[in-house]
Amino acid sequence: MRYIYVEYFYIEIQMKRTLTTFFFFFAAFITSYAQVNYFNNTSFSEEKQEILEVVLTLFDGMREGDSAKVHSVFRNYAELYTSYTNQDEEPILLTDDLQKFLKAVGTPHDKTWDEPIWDIKINMDNNIASLWTKYAFYLGNDFSHCGIDAFMLNKDKNGWKIFHLTDTRQKNECSVLDEIKKHRE
Repeated sequence: MRYIYVEYFYIEIQMKRTLTTFFFFFAAFITSYAQVNYFNNTSFSEEKQEILEVVLTLFDGMREGDSAKVHSVFRNYAELYTSYTNQDEEPILLTDDLQKFLKAVGTPHDKTWDEPIWDIKINMDNNIASLWTKYAFYLGNDFSHCGIDAFMLNKDKNGWKIFHLTDTRQKNECSVLDEIKKHRE
């Protein structure tokens, strides 16, 4: 009987070590994944952090395919634009519709839409703010394009919301951070 107890005790210790190791690596993985979603060397004031959280909620919703979460950060009358250069080297500005964007986010797709951001700049005055950031867009682990996201937000009694978003898009000449790339390999 004593031998069984010792063996059980040994197995119990091994299980605790295994579980502890598993949880440590799981926590490290989750932490490193969360850090991939935005990079910034600037610490923001509490108010600017609230503005950043609105934008991060947008990208969380895109990753999760949750159109309700994405919709929660926009004003119903939000304007969406995309600027790019076409094959003939002509500058193009396209208008997008918020409802079409929300439908696209909420429609099941094979690959996760992920848009990590970095080099974030936030300016604000009273109840108006702008957030300008570089981004890279991935379908799963596959690079799609990069550019700049330029958000305009305003604050009312319910908090900050996006009323305007313009992004640029390019496939070449992208300087994506190494920290972002390494999580895609």
